[in-house]
Amino acid sequence: MTDSIAPDLTPTQETEEVAGKSLWVDALGRLFKNSAALTSMIILTSITLAALLGPLISSHPFDEVYWDFIQAPPDFAAGHIFGTDSNGRDLFVRTLYGIQISLLVGVCATTVSLLIGVIYGAISGYMGGRTDNFMMRFVDILYSMPFMFFVILLMVYFGRNIILIFVALGAVEWLTMARIVRGQALTLKGREFVDAARAMGMTTPGIIRRHIIPNSLGPVVVYVTLTIPQVILVESFLSFLGLGVQEPMTSLGVLISEGAKQMESAPWMLLFPATILAVILFCFNFIGDGLRDALDPRDR
Repeated sequence: MTDSIAPDLTPTQETEEVAGKSLWVDALGRLFKNSAALTSMIILTSITLAALLGPLISSHPFDEVYWDFIQAPPDFAAGHIFGTDSNGRDLFVRTLYGIQISLLVGVCATTVSLLIGVIYGAISGYMGGRTDNFMMRFVDILYSMPFMFFVILLMVYFGRNIILIFVALGAVEWLTMARIVRGQALTLKGREFVDAARAMGMTTPGIIRRHIIPNSLGPVVVYVTLTIPQVILVESFLSFLGLGVQEPMTSLGVLISEGAKQMESAPWMLLFPATILAVILFCFNFIGDGLRDALDPRDR
């Protein structure tokens, strides 16, 4: 009688299989154990859902003027729970629309910077030599320009609309992303799996696409969560200067700018949008800190 024996995995194979299956799952599990990050995700999700669904079920359009409630304080009986602005428009609905625009600007501009920065940095780091030197000197030249001046110049030259705000902010936020990915590429291009891919005849674009970029995603994911609040803050500052979203649309920056002008006579116009913006920024930063700790290989 012969016993059937299942093939055993070598320790190395078993370790690689477990690590391959559980790397991101393990990071996600440790992220959920971070109470600050988990709470921030819940709060941010709640704010996002409220911003998306609130205007649909509200009886107050964001651009309708209520002549009997010009700069009125919060009034639950009248349905203006955040009060109205100096033009008699419901501040609660406008704040929800402002959250939509601010989050949209943050996510889209960060996506633009992500696409440019990751591709640029991966090519620069993997190619090395004169190509890397030339590409990084170009980044240094852009770094030497005043950041806000460059954004304002792009928006003044191309005009002010929501799409160009995405492009303008994304066009200047990719520089740090490129440097982060370049550093990862410089480390990864000497690894054994890259040498093996090169020996098998894989082309340079294929190596960059299938090996360099996927293995650089850890730091990139963390930096993305920190870039989104930075972009939201920059857009708010541009709107505060009158260079951001134009009427009748609004953003948190526009609402804060309007509220600052009426801070003494109507403090609620500044209090509500400023508080929500601060909460959103804190949430993204706590999530970024949680991702950094979850993806840190020294904690595994």
